[in-house]
Amino acid sequence: MTDQSSKPNGNGAINGAAATNGNPAPVKSQLYNPNRQVYRPQSHYHRRGQRSHRNICCCCCFWTILTILAVALLAAIVGAALYVLYRPHRPEFSVTNLRIAKMNLTSSADSPSHLVTLFNLTLIAKNPNNHLIFFYDPFAVTVFSNSVPIGNGSVTAFTSDKNNQTSLRAVLSGSQDLDTDSLTNLRSGLKMKKGFPVEIQMDTKVKMKMDWLKSKKVGIRVTCDGIKGTVPAGKSSAVASVADSECKVDLRIKIWKFSF
Repeated sequence: MTDQSSKPNGNGAINGAAATNGNPAPVKSQLYNPNRQVYRPQSHYHRRGQRSHRNICCCCCFWTILTILAVALLAAIVGAALYVLYRPHRPEFSVTNLRIAKMNLTSSADSPSHLVTLFNLTLIAKNPNNHLIFFYDPFAVTVFSNSVPIGNGSVTAFTSDKNNQTSLRAVLSGSQDLDTDSLTNLRSGLKMKKGFPVEIQMDTKVKMKMDWLKSKKVGIRVTCDGIKGTVPAGKSSAVASVADSECKVDLRIKIWKFSF
């Protein structure tokens, strides 16, 4: 009987060869990864959808800009037509009288310099327009001399009708301590032979009406300079010189000037 263990075995030869080599047989890596996402090519329909959305946005922007330009052009045409038709002018102010009832300056080494003032102001507000009415809020009035505030007061609200003049009166007073710079500037003005310089500044808001058109309230500043004052002697008031005075009206908006 032949022993079966002596028969050659193919597997045994291979295993023997592997054992003889001493190293395990290399294992091939698997190419399949179950966690890997399957590539799906983008459809042309999605790209076309993105392009269509962009085109719609571009069209919306274009028509929006075109509408804004059209409205701006229409407003400019209407404004030019109103200007040619009504010929609006800015209001005019003038100082007719300024009486200095009191101007006492006291100074000592132990205490700061103190200034007490009292003014009586009369001015005229003129509306030179045939179709425009001005509605003024109360005025805040301040008197300056060499850039030093020396008095303040107010003017009541009023309406300036078409081609009308309005007389305004105000009592201005002040009582304050002066620092070194303010005292130096004030004294240099008081030494002038033709009188110390006086500037009047008035701030308010005004609303305008032109037939059926009404504007919102806008801030204006009226500045009157060229006034020369004198210190009163005793109890009698001193009358300031207003012959060379001039008042200017400016809008209190930085991006727009009062160009009537």
